[in-house]
Amino acid sequence: MSTQQPRLPNRQTPFSEAFVAFIPTDWEPYAEELPGRLPAAEFTEARRDAVSAAFPGERLVVPAGPLKVRSNDTDYRFRPHSAFAHLTGLGTDREPDAVLVLEPSFADASATGDDIDAGGDDQGDGAGVEPTGHTAALYFKPRAPRTDPEFYADARYGEMWVGQRESLEEMTAMTGLACHPLADLPAALTAGIDRVETRIVRDVDDRLTTLLDELRRTNDVAFDPCVDVELATTLSELRLIKDEFEIEQMQLACDDTAVGFEAVARDFPTAVANGRGERWCEGVFSLHARHRGNDVGYGSICASGDHANTLHWIRNEGDLADGDLILMDMGVEVDSLYTADITRTLPVNGCFTPAQRKVYEAVLAAQQAGIDAARPGAKFSDVHTAAIRVVAEHLRAWGVLPVEVETSLDQLAGGHHRRWMVHGTSHHLGIDVHDCAQARQEYYREGTLRPGMVITVEPGIYFKATDILVPAELRGIGVRIEDDILITEDGARILSDKLPRDPDAVEAWLADLLGSTGA
Repeated sequence: MSTQQPRLPNRQTPFSEAFVAFIPTDWEPYAEELPGRLPAAEFTEARRDAVSAAFPGERLVVPAGPLKVRSNDTDYRFRPHSAFAHLTGLGTDREPDAVLVLEPSFADASATGDDIDAGGDDQGDGAGVEPTGHTAALYFKPRAPRTDPEFYADARYGEMWVGQRESLEEMTAMTGLACHPLADLPAALTAGIDRVETRIVRDVDDRLTTLLDELRRTNDVAFDPCVDVELATTLSELRLIKDEFEIEQMQLACDDTAVGFEAVARDFPTAVANGRGERWCEGVFSLHARHRGNDVGYGSICASGDHANTLHWIRNEGDLADGDLILMDMGVEVDSLYTADITRTLPVNGCFTPAQRKVYEAVLAAQQAGIDAARPGAKFSDVHTAAIRVVAEHLRAWGVLPVEVETSLDQLAGGHHRRWMVHGTSHHLGIDVHDCAQARQEYYREGTLRPGMVITVEPGIYFKATDILVPAELRGIGVRIEDDILITEDGARILSDKLPRDPDAVEAWLADLLGSTGA
C-alpha cells in the first residue's frame, strides 16, 4: 500500500505536525470589548422594515456575493452587493459570502420556519395565522480559532493571510443583527421551504441561487422566477428616496471627489510632460479615491481631445497636449459605498479657445436648464426634455442640425440631435453609480421627482473629428458637464458645487491651481 502524501498545490508547502502544534500557541487573547455600531447600521432597521412590509409571510434572501477571481489564485477586491450593503450597513470589503435572511414571523409561533419544518401540524402551512413582520439574521464566516487550519492555511479567509475576521458577537455588535455561522445557512433555507415562499436576489451568488433552486425542486415547490425579480425590483425602488445618512454620505462623496479633481488639475503639467497623460490623470484621482474613501465608484473616464467624443472612454491611454480639452468623468466611492458622479471638461493649459468656449457655454446652458427643471413634483423626464431642447437649439443655430428643432425633438419624426448627444441627461445616484436600476419605469423614467432623490444632470455635445456635418473649427471638441443634485422640499441643491462650472470661474480656478503662467 502506498504511503505517498496527497499532492498539494504546487506553491503550497506541507505543514509538519510540529508546526500544526506550534502555530496556535502564545498569542494574545482576542479583545473582549465589542466594537461599536456601524454608522450606517443605525438606519438599516427602517430599510428592512420597509422590505418586510412589502413581502409579509415570505422568506427573503439577500446575498453579499462571493469573491471573484481576477487571475488564477488572485481575487478582485471585494465589494458587497449594493442591496446587501444597504440593508446591513456593511460596506468597504465586508463580507464575502455573507447572506442576510429575513425570516417571516407569525402571530402563532408554531408557524415560524423552524416549527413549520419540524412540527408538521395543522397550522404548518401558515393558514389562519397573521404574518407579524420578519426577524433579520446574518449568516457569515466568523473567524476560525487559531487551532483551525483556516487560521494559517487558507489564503482566502485565513487570519494570517487576510487579517482578523469578526466573531459572531462582534458582528452582532456592529450591525445589530442576529448572526450565525455560514455553515448553518442550508438548514435555515431548508426549514419550511415547502410552506413558506422564499425569494432570493438572483445573479449575486450563483452557488447559493443554485442551492435554493435545488431545494425548491427536491421539495416539489412550485416556483415562478418572477418572485425573485419582484424582490430585486423592490430593493431597487427602496433606494429611490435617500435617508438622512445617505444624503450625508452623498455630500461627502461629492466633497471628496472635488479634492480629487483639484489634485488632477494641479498635475496637468506633469501629465502633459510624461506622456500617456490620460493614464496619469486616472492614477492621481484613483490615489485620492483610495485615500479618502473606498475606491473610485466606477471606471474613471479621462478623455483628452477627440477621445472625449467616445462616451465611455476608459482606456485612458492618450496624451494630454497644450490646447486640448480633457473630459473627466470621475467619482469617489466613500467607505459606506455611496459614490459621486461628476464630470468636468477642462482646458489643459487653463484657458478655453473661442471654439471650445462656444461649445462649453452651450452645454452649460443646457445643464442649467436641466437643473432648473429638477423640482419636486416634476417628471424625471422633464430634466432631459429641458436640457436637450437647449442642445438642439444651439445645434440648429450653428447650422449643424439639419431639421427644425421641433422636428428633431419629436422622437417619432426626428431625433437628429442624438447624433451629437446620444445619451440621457439624468440617472439616479447613490450606493450604485446608476442607482435603482431595477426600479419599474413608472417610478424611474416615467416617475415623479420627490424630496430625497439624488440624480445627475449631465448633458453634453460631442463633435467627432470625423464628422463632416460639423464646422471644421468645432470638430474634435467634446464637452460634458455633470453635477449631482439632491431634490429638496422646495427645489434642488447641487451637492457637487465645490467644483466650478462657469467658464470664467473654471479658468480662474485653474489659474490658481496651475499658477498664472498655466500649463
